[in-house]
Amino acid sequence: MADLLNDKALEASLQSSMGLHELEEVDPSLADGHRIFYEREVPFELRSAQGNEEPREVGALEAIRVKILALGDEGAYTGLRVELTSESNLFFHYVHELDIAGFKKLQQGQNLMVDFAEYPSVMVRNLDNCIKQPHSHLAVLVMKRDGSARLDFIQNMEYKFVELLSIDLKASGEDVVREQISYRYNAMKNRMALMQARLADVNALVKIKNPSLMLQLKKASLS
Repeated sequence: MADLLNDKALEASLQSSMGLHELEEVDPSLADGHRIFYEREVPFELRSAQGNEEPREVGALEAIRVKILALGDEGAYTGLRVELTSESNLFFHYVHELDIAGFKKLQQGQNLMVDFAEYPSVMVRNLDNCIKQPHSHLAVLVMKRDGSARLDFIQNMEYKFVELLSIDLKASGEDVVREQISYRYNAMKNRMALMQARLADVNALVKIKNPSLMLQLKKASLS
């Protein structure tokens, strides 16, 4: 009877730990009411510009995590923010922010045929194309020394390159970068602690229900 109770307690602990979210730190990107609309790693070509001159050489290809955050109800957005981060450089943090008034300027300047409500979907489509069709769709990030940057979505038409969309970004300040690094560090630390707790629960459950299997697992881990 005691063994049965122990089994049930361990199973309950294991199941509850699988759904734990309270260990996660609150993402500072969500602090002002934004919600995550899209988050994926996308292959970017990174180029550095000297002054006002456009870089001529092909840049380095790197996986950049793109997070799109929307403000307002779906279909009636009032603001949009795009955040770029890199796992290889914790201090890499660029932001593109746009409200309805800012979008109108972008719309007129680039002859966009969509309204602000559709703009997030346009961004997502361009980013996904860069993932699925990297030979024909490119995301080129041109960074300047003053912290400004420009992200160009380009399509290779075989006989010419066509610029589909271009957005301006700005490197985040030290306080924002420090806050983001702290969040990412604590989130990873908490995830590791959660995984260790899950592993301990699994070990205890296997040890009770199938001791011989636990011995085999221990021998395999030592070999």
